[in-house]
Amino acid sequence: MMSWPILSVMTFLPLVGALFIALLGDDEASARNARWVALWTTLITFAISLLVLWRFDPSSADFQFVEKRPWLGGAITYSMGVDGISLPFVILTTALMPISILASWEAIQHRVREYMIAFLVLETLMVGTFCALDLVLFYLFFEGGLIPMFLIIGIWGGPRRVYASLKFFLYTFLGSVLMLLAIMAMYWNAGTTDIPTLMHHAFPRTLQTWAWFAFLASFAVKMPMWPVHTWLPDAHVEAPTAGSVILAAILLKMGGYGFLRFSLPMFPEASQSLAPLIYALSIVAIIYTSLVALMQEDMKKLIAYSSVAHMGFVTMGIFAVTTQGVAGGIFQMVSHGIVSAALFLCVGVIYDRMHTREIAAYGGLVNRMPLYAFVFMVFTLANVGLPGTSGFVGEFLTLIGTFRINNWVATLATLGTILSAAYALWLYRKVIFGKLEKASLAVIRDIGWREAVIFAPLVVLTIVFGVYPKLVLDVSAASVTQLIDNYQHALAPVQAAMAR
Repeated sequence: MMSWPILSVMTFLPLVGALFIALLGDDEASARNARWVALWTTLITFAISLLVLWRFDPSSADFQFVEKRPWLGGAITYSMGVDGISLPFVILTTALMPISILASWEAIQHRVREYMIAFLVLETLMVGTFCALDLVLFYLFFEGGLIPMFLIIGIWGGPRRVYASLKFFLYTFLGSVLMLLAIMAMYWNAGTTDIPTLMHHAFPRTLQTWAWFAFLASFAVKMPMWPVHTWLPDAHVEAPTAGSVILAAILLKMGGYGFLRFSLPMFPEASQSLAPLIYALSIVAIIYTSLVALMQEDMKKLIAYSSVAHMGFVTMGIFAVTTQGVAGGIFQMVSHGIVSAALFLCVGVIYDRMHTREIAAYGGLVNRMPLYAFVFMVFTLANVGLPGTSGFVGEFLTLIGTFRINNWVATLATLGTILSAAYALWLYRKVIFGKLEKASLAVIRDIGWREAVIFAPLVVLTIVFGVYPKLVLDVSAASVTQLIDNYQHALAPVQAAMAR
């Protein structure tokens, strides 16, 4: 293991970059320098995360690179570490941040320094969320991410940005207050906030139920699950392109990560008895939001509703608590992080040129933008779940894992795959095919070298993960197996008592 605190360096390096940008002046040269500082900071952070991945032992289910320091009193510690469940999300976060900075290079022209500072602070808080091994530390990182995203939407967003940012903040903050109460109750019961210790602590059945609902209130809003998903389309529509990328690719995954890290291992009895509730909410999310997506006129809203539907597969797979279901849920979150980020970037490309997201404003773009049409096609097919793309693997595994537990739930969920093909291919046909009739589109230019640099790694990852998913699945395999074994071990006495 490494002698230096690599996770802390990776987590707080973006904060150092933000402080450096804050010391720059307020002229045009400073704005240019702020972009470069932000880009190099995120690239170095990504390089450090790759070093963590290289030194990570996937055969071990234990937390690795653990750092522990006294912090608040005797019980609350500054504790960091990663396992096979959290590491994929850390890599996803650090990989997408440089892409987000590049996507904002020309799109953001006012208050550039503050924008870059907000993104770097957000990166620190997101990486910290996935690395934290103390409940209080997790809560601070988890909730802290609200503030920079609130500012990104509220300052650099669209015409209704204030409404969207307030709705986003109030929805997510309300659920989090309940989670804080549950954290306090867990501390009073267990006498510690150390996450690895709490994962093996036997909480009373009543406390499990109330804490499970409290955590659900926070994680369901974050994912978001139906019916607390209504903030997401508004936030996406008003957010700048890079804000939508991070919101869809990373912030939504914190809810799924929370279910894996807290709900299943800490409240196994409650998770088992309340799994039918999650199945019901997941099925409604998959079918209802897919139907709503079919009716959208705004490209961002359509992709936002598709995100809610895809997260329905994740929650369904996680609470099936089978190897395929949980592994599929993790893979689906990683895949969706790449594909949804790319789809929002695709919308950003034509929005920067035409300044509208209305589907009706486009048509026949393949005639003027053949390279863009190809890139958009790859991500549209991945969003549909075409075999050979990463989108297929996650959906297939979650459906297989759920089918072993409840075949009706899995059967209903497959309707979502049909509906996703309907809205995604309808969007693609409207925007890309047909005649180039609108005069304003006659001068539109294809993607340039900077946009090609952004899309190239996303296209490659989408296809590579679709053909060779072991790259992701092997990292999390040992941790998933241990999670399910501990879950079943905790439920064994209950099942034995019921049998008698």
